[in-house]
Amino acid sequence: MMTSVLIAGFAGAMGQKAVDLVNGMPDFQIVAAFSPQANRNDPERYNLNDDVQIFNDLTAIPDQAADVWIDFTVPSAVYENVKYALNHGMRPVVGTTGLTDEQEAELKDLAKANHLGGLIAPNFGMSAVLLMKFAQEAAKYFPDVEVIEMHHADKKDAPSGTALSTAKMMAQNRQPHESNPDEVETLANVRGGDYQGIRIHSVRLPGYIAHEQVLFGGTGEALTIRQDSFDRGSFMSGVKVALQKVASLNELVVGLENIL
Repeated sequence: MMTSVLIAGFAGAMGQKAVDLVNGMPDFQIVAAFSPQANRNDPERYNLNDDVQIFNDLTAIPDQAADVWIDFTVPSAVYENVKYALNHGMRPVVGTTGLTDEQEAELKDLAKANHLGGLIAPNFGMSAVLLMKFAQEAAKYFPDVEVIEMHHADKKDAPSGTALSTAKMMAQNRQPHESNPDEVETLANVRGGDYQGIRIHSVRLPGYIAHEQVLFGGTGEALTIRQDSFDRGSFMSGVKVALQKVASLNELVVGLENIL
């Protein structure tokens, strides 16, 4: 049975990787695509078949335009996009970061009300998923920890969704702890963001793709866990897993690790 797919943000770098992925999956077919800026009359420019319908207006996308909605858009649009997908009978697979805890909770409730499952993944890279799992385990033994995430200069949000998710997972496994509560910043914000005592530092530079280090410190020892994504294609293995499993989900799941 063929599964139909709509890709939101199909014209971007990640969207084009998703297009190539779905085009190569025999049981999946792209039937629609959404991007406010894309040329509606030239699907071949985006590696799409001639019969793929391109939408520039979110509200023009009809009910059940596809079985699955893949979202690689921007943080400012992702909440409305996913809400629209759920309200119009499409299961979301979301790689766009920037959703707040409150927005994720609202989308989970909406998915439940519409009897739809889906996935929101801060990162689809297997190395990033494993880093988060390893860091969560290490936090039991090393409460003094900081996160450094490094991304390309055009990334729209900071910290990255992966770094924030890493901090949240570690916070579940450690007692509330401040490494040095009496320190004074002589340059504002030099110590980065603070999530329950876990400092997060964001680097944005040309030449980077997506990288993260979690640094743990203890008496006389240190532990560093690091992952590097050198090509956006590395995220597609996780997207493929999500596409293969999304039809079996009966709720909106957050985190690729929860469906592996």
